[in-house]
Order: sequence, then structure tokens, then C-alpha cells
Amino acid sequence: MNDGFGTILLVLLAVVVGIFVLSILIRSIRIIPQATAGVVERLGRYHKTLTPGLNILVPFIDRVRPLLDMREQVVSFPPQPVITEDNLVVSIDTVVFFQVTDARAATYEIGNYLGAVEQLTTTTLRNVVGGLNLEEALTSRDNINSQLRIVLDEATGKWGIRVGRVELKAIEPPLSIQDSMEKQMRAERDKRAQILTAEGTKQASILEAEGARQAAILNAEGDAKAQVLRAQGEAEAIQTVFSAIHAGDPDSKLLAYQYLQMLPKIAEGESNKLWIIPTELTEALKGITAGFAGTIGEAALRGKATPPAK
Repeated sequence: MNDGFGTILLVLLAVVVGIFVLSILIRSIRIIPQATAGVVERLGRYHKTLTPGLNILVPFIDRVRPLLDMREQVVSFPPQPVITEDNLVVSIDTVVFFQVTDARAATYEIGNYLGAVEQLTTTTLRNVVGGLNLEEALTSRDNINSQLRIVLDEATGKWGIRVGRVELKAIEPPLSIQDSMEKQMRAERDKRAQILTAEGTKQASILEAEGARQAAILNAEGDAKAQVLRAQGEAEAIQTVFSAIHAGDPDSKLLAYQYLQMLPKIAEGESNKLWIIPTELTEALKGITAGFAGTIGEAALRGKATPPAK
């Protein structure tokens, strides 16, 4: 029985030794995930920073602090009341983009780097906005963001933190100022609309006047061309009549006869109170009268010479 009991003790001892060795092996191996870092303390003092992958530690001597996230982090801080240069209280929301670059400094140089970044952002924001009036604060966001980033990056550099960007999400002035700003914006929009309407009316008037001018020019050119064409037609008609008269070689009697035919048409006008008879026409009328008188006399002589019928 003593041999059996001794065997059991040996087995138990071997199991305990195996468990102890296994636990030592487990404690001596540490796998660090990607984008994280771990600070190792050996006997209470900083020893090294673990990088992602498989790392070997000394069991019971080395201790690993909580892992730090090495990725860029985005933290949104609650609205902070800030007094501007013109003594107005505005509420400002901020967003900070930062990244831990040195795990050792972030562990030992600052107790709570996230709270420190928040407090530093608040104080820096009050200093920057406190030197601006409300209008400058509302229109100078890029300038405020740049100043905040520079100050925060310089202050957090010794903590192993790099501030990439600082953004102002919202700047909310007091309600009374918001109402005044809204009225001002509404008046500005109305003014701009009136200006645009006046410009449109002006352009329409200019275009309408230009169209009327072009139409008048075209009408005048059309009338001038029509008068030229009428004058050319009348000239051609006169030339044709003149050529026909010369070709027919009319005598004064014929001209006088044509003038007599035109007299009724001349008399149709209500304003024709005076007729001008050329001397050539009177001479022609004398000839016509003499011709008619001669013809009548010859007819009478022929009637006397003819004997009466039985």
C-alpha cells in the first residue's frame, strides 16, 4: 500500500508541476492585437512597450498595464458656455480628433489624458472666443479651429498625444440675439429680392426699348425702300408715257383735247379753287375752235348748195 500511495503522490506532484509550468508559460506569453500597445512594468518600474503580435514576458516579475488604443479617436464634448468680447454668452459644441502616439507618456505623464484633453479644450476655447465679438465668432470658425488645434497639439505633445483636428459643431447665441439675427437675415433676403426684381425690370425695359428701336429702324427702312420703289415706278411710267407721246408725235389740238378730258378730275378736289391754264393750251383751244368753226361752215355751205328734195 505504501508503494501505491507513493505512486499517487508522485502523480499528483507531476500534475501540480505540470499545471504550474503551464501557468508560467501562459503568463510568459502575451499576444497584443493590432493598433494597440501595452506598457510592461518590471518590479513596479517601466520596462518596455509591447507592440502588436507575440511577446514574451517574465512571469511574476513583469506586469502589463491596460492596453491603449493607438488609433485616431473622436471625442465630442458637451456644449460649453463661452463669453464673447461683447459680453454675450454663447454655447459651443466641440469635437476633437486625437491619437496616442507614445504609450509610455500617455500612461505616466498624465493620469487621465481624455479628461485632460477635454479641460484643455474648454479653457483654450474660452481664451480664443473671448477675444472675438459675436459676429467674428460666427464667421471665423476656420480661424478658431486652427488656433485650438495648434494650442492643443503643443500642450498634449508631452503627454504622447497628437491632436489632428478640432471642429466646432455649433455656436448658439442667446435666443434674443437669434431673433434679431433672423430678422436681419429676412430683411437682407427681402432687399436682395427687390434688387433682383429691379434688375430684371431694368433689363426688360432695356430689351423692350431696343426692340422698339430696331422695329422703328426697320419700319423706316421699309418706308424708304417703298418710296424709292414708288418713285422709280412713277419715273418709269412718266418715261414710258413721254416716250409714247414722242413716238406718236401729237399736235397741240390733241394735247388740248386731253387736257379738257382731265378737267373734271381736277375739279373733283375740294381744295381746288384756282385752275392754271398754260398759254400753250389756250393756243391749242383757239386752233380747235377754228377747226370746229371751219367744219360747221363747210357743212352749212354744202346744205345750201344741195337742192331740196321733191
